[in-house]
Order: sequence, then C-alpha cells, then structure tokens
Amino acid sequence: MYVCICKGITESALREAVYQGAGRMRDLKASLGVTEQCGLCACHAKEVLDQTLLQKSQVQNFVSHSACACETAI
Repeated sequence: MYVCICKGITESALREAVYQGAGRMRDLKASLGVTEQCGLCACHAKEVLDQTLLQKSQVQNFVSHSACACETAI
C-alpha cells in the first residue's frame, strides 16, 4: 500500500528502511523523502515506523533469547 503518493513510497519500503537502520521520521525523510512535499503521509508513516520498530525489537529479543537457550543446552 502506498503511504506517500507524492514520492511513491510504500509501506514495504518504509519497513525495509527501518530494518536497514532508520529509527526516526527524520531518517525516513532523509533516506526516502517521505513527508517532503504535502506532508499528508506523516501520520501513517509514523504508524508504520512505530509498528516496525516494535516488530524489529521483538524479533531481536526472540533471537537473543533463543541463542541463550541453545548455549545453555549444550
């Protein structure tokens, strides 16, 4: 789904940018150009950013806990 029509930025592009290291709206603006024109996409882009950061931290926590469990089982 498109988040920013002006720049043609999709939700998946936003998520990918977050997984590549973007952690703030300012990072998404610098890397993708989101909110640079009319700004109507800002609220939805922020929602996608927040959701993806949460998912990213949950995956990282799962992986780090899984690694610990494997190490103690050996």
